[in-house]
Amino acid sequence: MEAPYTSGSLIVLVGPPGAGKSSYARRRFPTGRLCLDDFREMATDDAADQSATPTAAQIQNLLLDARLARGLTTVVDSTNVLPHVRAGLLARARYYQRPAVAVLFDLPLDVCEARNAARARQVPRDVVRELHQMIPTAEQLAAEGFISIRTVDLCEPARR
Repeated sequence: MEAPYTSGSLIVLVGPPGAGKSSYARRRFPTGRLCLDDFREMATDDAADQSATPTAAQIQNLLLDARLARGLTTVVDSTNVLPHVRAGLLARARYYQRPAVAVLFDLPLDVCEARNAARARQVPRDVVRELHQMIPTAEQLAAEGFISIRTVDLCEPARR
């Protein structure tokens, strides 16, 4: 059983599509889950419409600021594989003096591809591969400023 998260933390999920990030977040955090796919769908009726990402990011940041200001535990459920995206999230956590935890989903590519293929809304295979190649190491995440890095093992998303 994993240790609980510190109340009021910013929890940043990091991993490619199909890694189990959303399943993990939904099971552990019934409230406070911010997901760009959900916000894109709200804005355009299509979670895959990447043209809505700027709008979705504005919504996410507005809610993230509101929750962090109140000291509420908040989960950012997106790929978060790009360093500049994580840097922006870390800056918000620092501004609100909240601890930032990274949850790293470093699963094998074939597992991510198989899970993606089984979804109703699939991410293009080349995108899954590209994002998989961008997965940072735990050491990189620590160097960026996350106070804790948790790694999700292969079976965990399906098991819990």
